[in-house]
This record gives sequence, structure tokens and C-alpha cells, in this order.
Amino acid sequence: MKHAGPEALGRLAPVLDRLRALPGLVEKRPGVFYRRSRAFLHFHEDPQGLFADLRAADGINFDRFKVDLADGANALIAHARALLS
Repeated sequence: MKHAGPEALGRLAPVLDRLRALPGLVEKRPGVFYRRSRAFLHFHEDPQGLFADLRAADGINFDRFKVDLADGANALIAHARALLS
């Protein structure tokens, strides 16, 4: 699974805008977000769709969300918001 390229990130513009509005996140590169000095969230694309990897609550692993559908994108935003609070 490769990191999401510019075209894929363009399709995720509404999701990216919502993430950019969350306090505590810094977008180091398009679609790659950090919290403090650690990678927190990034996107992948593959033939099955677009996915986001969000650092899990344990601080070590990542949880994967399918974000090319509204339900998955909303779940990603909710989980990110919860982890940041």
C-alpha cells in the first residue's frame, strides 16, 4: 500500500480541511500530520480505496480507517478528536 499521492489527497480535501482545524496537529507534508514530534496520521491508497492510519491510543500502533466513504471519514475525525483531547 503506497502513501497517498496528490490526486488521492485532492479527493480527500474535505477530510483534510477538517483535520487541519483540529488543535494540536501540524501538517508536515500534504496529508501527513504530526502531534508534537511524532507522526500521528497519514494516508494510503490502494486498489481497494483510500485509507488513513491514525496512531492508536497505545501510542505505538496505528489504527486503519477506510476514508473514501463518509462513515469512515467521520469515524477518523471522531477518533482523532478524542485522542487529541
